[in-house]
Amino acid sequence: RFSGTFVGNADSTSPAAAPSPPAVAAATLPAVPTIPVVPTIVGVPNTVAEGVLNPNEVKPPASGTRKARVLYDYEAADSTELALLADEMITVYSLPGMDPDWLIGERGNQKGKVPVTYLELLS
Repeated sequence: RFSGTFVGNADSTSPAAAPSPPAVAAATLPAVPTIPVVPTIVGVPNTVAEGVLNPNEVKPPASGTRKARVLYDYEAADSTELALLADEMITVYSLPGMDPDWLIGERGNQKGKVPVTYLELLS
């Protein structure tokens, strides 16, 4: 005889009849830190992080500026970026919290974000 293994067996106990484990009070559970989620759309800049940084309003750090030679022409995608021409020399620096793939570039009185991959950093 196989107790409780076949459907329709009169001797088997149903799972509903089994005693349930005691409920755990929420206060006894350890606190789990949560990470805030910022919705983004692929291909669209994160306006929450980038909205804080306007290259035209920032000042270069007292130290940490470098010269860079532009390797390729670059067309600025918007007003926060600086258009580049191959072989020109610009001054670059980074700001706290800035995407590491970008630097702030200055040419004369023009200023904007520039992609690091388009630059040869000097000095």
